[in-house]
Amino acid sequence: MTFLKKLARRFLTKEIMLYLFFGVLVTVVNFGVFQGMLWLWGKGSHHYANIVAFVAAASFAYITNKLFVFESRSFSREVLKKEIPAFFGARIVSFLFEEAGIFVMIDWLGLHRMAFLGNFGELAVKAVLAVVVIVLNYIFSKFFIFRKSEEERP
Repeated sequence: MTFLKKLARRFLTKEIMLYLFFGVLVTVVNFGVFQGMLWLWGKGSHHYANIVAFVAAASFAYITNKLFVFESRSFSREVLKKEIPAFFGARIVSFLFEEAGIFVMIDWLGLHRMAFLGNFGELAVKAVLAVVVIVLNYIFSKFFIFRKSEEERP
């Protein structure tokens, strides 16, 4: 078996493919709300827009990750008391990373003003940061939030 086939078999699992699929949908929600808030509130409101986008996207992500990606089907009070704070706590950590990146790249370095980005400079910066955030969120969800107990593993 070639190296690429081994690599594909290792990383193109059903779980990862579902995570990427729903991750795209979460990103669409996040970017759509972000851009909508920028249009509503005007340029310079990127931090406020990002907070509203985060809340909408994280809520959507919790539901899709729980049900479809990590197949955590229990809605018992004990399970939810662990999952919900862990999920949103981890998302807040990645959100703070994203906010720091927005501060550095937009407020400090002004990268959003690059001519070739046109009117979508702030969105382009957010897209770059989204890649890192997606990886961080997968690690948090897989290994800390929705991990299966020994008896749940095949």
